[in-house]
Amino acid sequence: MGLSLKNVKIQLLNTESHGKIYEDFGEMLFTHFGVSGPTILSSSAHLLREKNIDEFLKKGKIKLRIDLKPALDSVALDKRIRRDFETYKNKEFKNSLDQLLPKKLIGSIIELSGIPAEKKVNEITKEERTKLVELLKHFEVTITGFRPIEEAIVTAGGICVKEINPKTMESKKVARIVFCGRSD
Repeated sequence: MGLSLKNVKIQLLNTESHGKIYEDFGEMLFTHFGVSGPTILSSSAHLLREKNIDEFLKKGKIKLRIDLKPALDSVALDKRIRRDFETYKNKEFKNSLDQLLPKKLIGSIIELSGIPAEKKVNEITKEERTKLVELLKHFEVTITGFRPIEEAIVTAGGICVKEINPKTMESKKVARIVFCGRSD
C-alpha cells in the first residue's frame, strides 16, 4: 500500500484465451484496495470492453503483468543483479536489493522469489538469480474486480466529435444542445 512506481510497463492478460488485452508504460501505484494510477485507469477502459469480463474476473483469469525494469532486457537485468551481488556478496539477500527496488517492494519480491531472506548473496545460485530476473520482468497480480462507480475518478464514454459543430460546439444531431469541456 502506498507504493508508487514510475517507468513501468504493464500488460493486462486474459490467461484463459492467452490474449493480451492492453499494454502501457508509465506510472501506477499500489493502494489499500488494489492498484491505481494513470496506466491502470487507461487499462480498465480496455478491460471493460472484454466479452464475459465478469466471468473471467471471478475465475481469476485476468492478470496484470508488471515489468518493473522495462529499460533492461533479461540479459541486461541479470548483469545488473550480478554486479550488485558482487558489491554486496557478504550481505544477506534481504539487504542487497536497495539499489534495485523501492524499499516497500523488497519484502514482496524476496517472498515471491523463494530465495531465503537471510541467505548470503554469494550463495545465491544461477537458477535463483534467473527466477529473480523473471519475477522482476513479469511481476503478476490477479485482477478480481473493479471499484464501485461512486468512487470513479474517470469514466469511459463521451460524445463522438464528428457529431459536434467545432465552431459552435453545438450538437449536429439535436438542436440547442451545446457541449463544453476538455480532453487531455
